[in-house]
Amino acid sequence: MTTDPRAVTRPVDPLLLERWSPRAFDGSAMPQADLDTLFDAARWAPSASNYQPWRFLYAHRDSADWERFLGLLVPGNSVWAQHASVLMLILSDTLTAAPGSTDYKPLHSHSFDAGAAWMALALQATRMGYRTHAMAGVDFDRARAELAVPDRFRLEAAVAIGRQADKAILPEALQAREMPSGRKPIEDFAFAGNFRG
Repeated sequence: MTTDPRAVTRPVDPLLLERWSPRAFDGSAMPQADLDTLFDAARWAPSASNYQPWRFLYAHRDSADWERFLGLLVPGNSVWAQHASVLMLILSDTLTAAPGSTDYKPLHSHSFDAGAAWMALALQATRMGYRTHAMAGVDFDRARAELAVPDRFRLEAAVAIGRQADKAILPEALQAREMPSGRKPIEDFAFAGNFRG
């Protein structure tokens, strides 16, 4: 039995295995053109009725918004995310309407669709030599108020984006966790027929 946490049992594309979520970032600037390429990748994600309910709010490091975004993270995340190139919040629109209509109805798949866009963005970042780390450790109520997010939008997660640095820049407790993680075996989550959770 292998001890490699990234070992696969099927011919999975290597890009999926290359993507992981480090905490050590080098603090370098990210050109807007590179970030726009990530957003372009996200816009090609599938969504219900092609509604594309995702929204991305972001701040480049050293921008006027950087400290506001960093301050929305819980302390355990801000201690390492402060070295990222970009901080981003992912939102999803919980309501949908036909083109030209104002008759909004609940959108069942809003989070699912935003997750697809996030994965497309994360894979594109990996292809370009960047790393991404999504996190739920965010003061979401404060983020909603601070960033003027309308009630109909759900704040899904925050993401740190940047170039990976040596783990030595992290606090000692985080250095031990700075490695790609494994995954559950397929048999734990995929079942023919009825739920067997």
